[in-house]
Amino acid sequence: MSTSRQSKGFIELEWLCPNCNSRNRGAVKTCERCGAPQPPGVQFYAPAEAKLIQDENAARLAGLGPDIHCAFCGTRNPANATICSQCGADLKEGKARQAGGEVARAEAIAQLTCTNCGEVNPSTRTMCAKCGAPLPRTAAAERRGAAAPPGAARRKFPWLALGGAFACLAVVLLGLYLFLFPSKTVTATVSDVYWQTSVPLQEILAVRYSNEAGSPPAEAYDVSCHNETEQSCVEKTIDKGNGYAEVVQECHDETTQYCSYTLDEWTTIQTYTLDGHDLTPRYASPPAASGQRLGSASLTLTVYFTSGGETYAYTPGDLSAFRQFTPGSVWTLELNALGGVIGVK
Repeated sequence: MSTSRQSKGFIELEWLCPNCNSRNRGAVKTCERCGAPQPPGVQFYAPAEAKLIQDENAARLAGLGPDIHCAFCGTRNPANATICSQCGADLKEGKARQAGGEVARAEAIAQLTCTNCGEVNPSTRTMCAKCGAPLPRTAAAERRGAAAPPGAARRKFPWLALGGAFACLAVVLLGLYLFLFPSKTVTATVSDVYWQTSVPLQEILAVRYSNEAGSPPAEAYDVSCHNETEQSCVEKTIDKGNGYAEVVQECHDETTQYCSYTLDEWTTIQTYTLDGHDLTPRYASPPAASGQRLGSASLTLTVYFTSGGETYAYTPGDLSAFRQFTPGSVWTLELNALGGVIGVK
């Protein structure tokens, strides 16, 4: 299976300030609202409205790789730096940010409502245009186990989905009630009994199968196979560890084998049936020539009751139960809400 990976470009991520809960652009090293430094362990997230970076300088910075946090002052430095921009320490002792994981993408929405003053803002803003309060993140579409950020806006309770689930449950319970639970009982008389038996006569015939997925059975013959290849692609947003992410498209070929072949199988060539209106079912005994056999016989049993001008049909569980229903005998029938017989006493 061959796999190809194509880069579509870079996007800028965002991070949530743990001090004031403000959203910040990924390239910003200190909170734009309260000035707090970005903690070394802060997690980057991809906004839904993020667009591919067109600026060549920004794209070059995005492609450098994970930033390095100074071991002495914690300042975040670009991957190609050798000394800390804040304290001048050698970055050989620094720790590179974790990178390479898939970034959670937020759900695309057009507007965000400020939780402080109620002002409606474009989803591209990080702080409210009216009161300056930090705007909540859009609901994160969790992918591959990515965790929600600390302090992120709480996901709305899925009332619609819950209502649909309750509606489906109500339909199931109603169906169970209508079909399985007794609604009333009636006294009825056996007016007729009916049975039907079937005995299949089989012989080995060549059965042709065409374009079956997978390998053919070992006993198959006249086999012809071919492979069909389809390309499957998925787009991923990969964290670069520097406030940016690379959008890549990964494609791989999926090959499936399809085969046509012939199998010699026991096949029903004729079915012999008998029926009657008594309590003693009988089976046909067709002659089986050389190379033939009798298949598994089947039995259908039905008892008919009458009560108040109505006729009810009932299927006993086995032959022993069937033989109890002597025509003219009286029974108590348990009926469901649709009038079907669900029990006999």
